[in-house]
Amino acid sequence: MGREIMAAIDHQYILGGVIASVLGFILLYNSLLFFLYANSSRKSTATAKNRGSRDVQSQGVSVTTAANGGFRPETDGSTDVIIVGAGVAGAALACTLAKDGRRVHVIERDLTEPDRIVGELLQPGGYLKLIELGLEDCVREIDAQRVIGYALYKDGRDAKLPYPLENFHSDVAGRSFHNGRFIQRMRQKAASIPNINLEQGTVTSLLEEKGIIKGVQYKNKNGQELAAYAPLTIVCDGCFSNLRRSLCTPKVDVPSCFVGLILENCQLPHANHGHVILGDPSPILFYPISSTEIRCLVDVPGQKVPSVSNGEMTQYLTTVVAPQVPHELHDAFLAAIEKGNIRSMSNRSMPAIPHPTPGALLMGDAFNMRHPLTGGGMTVALSDIVLLRDLLRPLRDLNDSAALCRYLETFYTLRKPVASTINTLAGALYKVFCASPDKARQEMRKACFDYLSLGGVFAQGPVSLLSGLNPRPLILVLHFFAVAVYGVGRLLLPFPSPRRVWLGARLISGASGIIFPIIKAEGVRQMFFPAMVPAYYRAPPTN
Repeated sequence: MGREIMAAIDHQYILGGVIASVLGFILLYNSLLFFLYANSSRKSTATAKNRGSRDVQSQGVSVTTAANGGFRPETDGSTDVIIVGAGVAGAALACTLAKDGRRVHVIERDLTEPDRIVGELLQPGGYLKLIELGLEDCVREIDAQRVIGYALYKDGRDAKLPYPLENFHSDVAGRSFHNGRFIQRMRQKAASIPNINLEQGTVTSLLEEKGIIKGVQYKNKNGQELAAYAPLTIVCDGCFSNLRRSLCTPKVDVPSCFVGLILENCQLPHANHGHVILGDPSPILFYPISSTEIRCLVDVPGQKVPSVSNGEMTQYLTTVVAPQVPHELHDAFLAAIEKGNIRSMSNRSMPAIPHPTPGALLMGDAFNMRHPLTGGGMTVALSDIVLLRDLLRPLRDLNDSAALCRYLETFYTLRKPVASTINTLAGALYKVFCASPDKARQEMRKACFDYLSLGGVFAQGPVSLLSGLNPRPLILVLHFFAVAVYGVGRLLLPFPSPRRVWLGARLISGASGIIFPIIKAEGVRQMFFPAMVPAYYRAPPTN
């Protein structure tokens, strides 16, 4: 037994040495690639900017010319900001701007409580932003549950991955809840602020005059056609936005769908933890959303899910998914299937490719989406709101649309390191966590689980990224390639063979093929070198 323990310790030290020696080469190699990508990214960014001014006028679907439509092109001064949508992003933004003295008009399509199967987990980094905005009371009185880490399962083994919360106040942790309850609390908060006008209505188009967005055209809940005007219109109408085409280039990808169930009256194996099962063909998630309910999300690759109506879904969940569920949850999982309240939703990702447009701005899922596997969406949205609030605070007058637009290009630059780190992590982890017939991808998946199982800095770094507590792009790249090098080290020990060397090379190549396209789509220069972007240094326009 003693010899076995010593051999295991020696094996770990050897692997550590392999990681340390190879990591330097990986960093040098990555730096060269980033430099090459940055040159191409600079050209594509310039092209997008030049195209943006033309697209506002060419996209007739969601932009109405104010002069031709017969609408009054000037604001009457009663509103500073129009916000389209009162979801998490819209309601939080309204409260934030109103606290700074802005007069805000919020138009939401449906003010009844939403019923969604995503947007139910707020990471600790997002909760810190909620505190910074003074909205932390919105997670109270909705039976929200504290989340202090993750449990990762693979092939009958599990690893506990706590959030690194040691340096924070005891109240700081993740929160999980019913999405609709959280949104309703935010809306109630917004409705209680005197300078917010919260109205139910459907925005049909943006009103534009000479390339400047002047407001919106909408139908109120009685079906009456109305127009609202303000110096700044912020579109937060969610992942199915019908207004985004005039304000960005929407390259939407749908890698998979989530099938959602609610498990009742059972206990998670690790209390107050999100559970991720590295299943076949793709991950399965469990986390509490109330004191008596556990949300289960089954990822189904592709854009189609088995039919619920003809029993295909029941068959799939019972025969394919149920055998992979931890035994503590197995009976409750089958009971949830039997109950039949099975929901599904497509998982969308979309990099932020804005067209800076005078008088308008995009926020939330209407602007930027990532795979919901890591629960980072609300963290990105709340981080963006904090940034926008700080940028707008020095401005008393928002009426100079051209100067304001040029200044707010800073927003698109400053948000990139945090948002792109969370976006890239979500996309990369999803691809690593999915099962694959490719041997190199299988080795990468095993290496990821075993790397995180080492604990210490090997787990704390990735979990700090996942939690939004330390969203730094370079840390993400370091740990991602450390996992790949760890996988190669396992293949080459104790004796390398030509087959294992080739498999290790394919593993590194596959890892690069996963992360580099995501980084390129996010924008290398903006993500890693934001200080190189001219907008980074823009000062507020003088009134």
